[in-house]
Amino acid sequence: MLSVSEVTSRGSYEECQTTADWLRSNTQIRPTVGIVCGSGMGGLAEMLKDPQAFKYSDIPNFPKSTVHGHAGQLVFGTLKGRPCVCMQGRFHLYEGYPIQKITLPMRVFKLLGVETMILTNAAGGLNQDYKVGDVMVLKDHINMPGFAGINPLAGPNDDRFGVRFPCMSDAYDRKLRQLAHDVAEELGYSDFLREGVYCVLGGPSFETIAECRMLHRLGADAVGMSTVHEVIVARHAGMRCFALSLISNRAVMDYDSEEKANHEEVLETGRQRADQLARLVSTMVSRLGNDNNNSF
Repeated sequence: MLSVSEVTSRGSYEECQTTADWLRSNTQIRPTVGIVCGSGMGGLAEMLKDPQAFKYSDIPNFPKSTVHGHAGQLVFGTLKGRPCVCMQGRFHLYEGYPIQKITLPMRVFKLLGVETMILTNAAGGLNQDYKVGDVMVLKDHINMPGFAGINPLAGPNDDRFGVRFPCMSDAYDRKLRQLAHDVAEELGYSDFLREGVYCVLGGPSFETIAECRMLHRLGADAVGMSTVHEVIVARHAGMRCFALSLISNRAVMDYDSEEKANHEEVLETGRQRADQLARLVSTMVSRLGNDNNNSF
């Protein structure tokens, strides 16, 4: 159960600066790449060389991860020679935090000097051509909570982070998406790499059959409970974003089906595909330009 202080603290510029200063004073690593590990994919952080880990509970103003399968720590290190910071476990609306609080790490990363965000998640496949174990490159998203006004940028805008009305038509960087496909082809992963639209819901209950059918008709290829809010805040702050969904289960679309979504299946699928995902991401990181404007 979250305390009142944990729920009400929302992540002001001053809070984010305090957190960034604390991290900067406790590590010599100055990351330019940020990575968020989804359910069952925390192994990405284990690829970092000379890792330095901080428990979320020890970091000033940071929320705490409460989800099984999320280690709940921030890991600094180098990946293919590039300084990185990796979140082993993220935060979700269903944990009870305000949406501004669950996206606080993105603003902290910006203040630390991060230029590129790579985010991963486990998602249910709505596209009937997708199989369990496929990996979907996000080309766009549908922010369903946003339709009800639940947006991490709601409230007064702080121009030190970004503009009042940020563009989201370029939320997922086109060059990074192309790089993923190029790397996947080189590694022999093209047979399970897809590209599609991700829809975020609030959770924590999985979707009903009617909801899955509706989302599919709206144009969503996969559905989950994360990532979109982080991308909105990262783009607001001017960072490039790239995101991958591991299709951990197929959404149930048939009333005669006996299938049921469950979190254990999500974690198991993550374990089975973890090494290949890590290799894909690490190869991409090795080819990133030195700044936001560079090509690869």
